[in-house]
Amino acid sequence: MAASPDPGQTPTTDDSGRTADRRAAGGTAAATRAGRRASRSSNARVIARRETVAGYGFMVPWLIGFFGLTIGPMLISLYLAFTRYNILRPPRWVGFDNFVRMFTDDPVFLRSATVTLQYVLVGTPIKLAAALAIAMLLNNITRGSGFFRSAFYAPSLIGASVSVAIVWRAMFSANGPVDTSLQFFGLNLGGWVGNVDLAIPMMIILAVWQFGAPMVIFLAGLKQIPTELYEAADVDGAGAVRKFWKVTVPMLSPVIFFNLLLETIHAFQVFGSAFIISGGTGAPAGRLNFFTVYMYKRGFQDLQMGYAAAIAWVVLVAVAIVALIMFRTARSWVFYAGDSR
Repeated sequence: MAASPDPGQTPTTDDSGRTADRRAAGGTAAATRAGRRASRSSNARVIARRETVAGYGFMVPWLIGFFGLTIGPMLISLYLAFTRYNILRPPRWVGFDNFVRMFTDDPVFLRSATVTLQYVLVGTPIKLAAALAIAMLLNNITRGSGFFRSAFYAPSLIGASVSVAIVWRAMFSANGPVDTSLQFFGLNLGGWVGNVDLAIPMMIILAVWQFGAPMVIFLAGLKQIPTELYEAADVDGAGAVRKFWKVTVPMLSPVIFFNLLLETIHAFQVFGSAFIISGGTGAPAGRLNFFTVYMYKRGFQDLQMGYAAAIAWVVLVAVAIVALIMFRTARSWVFYAGDSR
């Protein structure tokens, strides 16, 4: 019988050869695996690059519209704001003359700012209050809720149209349906359209009538409030008013902030209805001469395009400041899920 090799004995030549072969085979396998990983990584990079190119390809129409129809016109209007330009002749650089004139030598602009702020500060809260009230009613309705949502939302789709503005002017004019109805109750106002004191309230009523869009957003937010919170409030003996202020408003505060920001910006942009109802003049006595109406008159009626562009940028800065103030103050009254305050 052959003796077994001593464990401490040096391996023979055959054993050394087999060991070297195994090491070589292991090295070859490791190199193969490394090559496969590198190949997969390279393929992944190629696929990611192709997907990126495809994504930008699909974005090309939007990018063309963004730079060609938004950024481009904005930069051109910014340049025109520092020029005197009447469309018929090339623009002439005047520096800050348009802005200085606006705030020091244009009382019509200051009156326009006043009536615009009145419309925004009074009309926006009333519109949001109406939207929230109807949303809370619809939140408790089970039968026919789809019909009512559609019916209340419809004015938001057609409210900014020229036809609605014409009908609104006819309704609130002297001897119109509204004036006639008020005369039945002994109120002879002589029409709202030509009344200095009632022109802005008439526009606010038109804005409130279009509460459908914020109403739908409020309704979606109400449906996200857990019912357990109201059940806990019932256990504590809270009434309807207390539940509204302690449960509904805090839980709905992000939605309220969103609607407030959106509707405030929208109120600054009112144009079509004011232009049609006032006949393009801002009458009566400039009460409907909002920022946008005055800017249109300066640019397209008086051919002062440079001055109109300056007004547009002042309005943009004003809206940006209002939005910044809203975001800054929102920290004290807007509560989000998981907020530890």
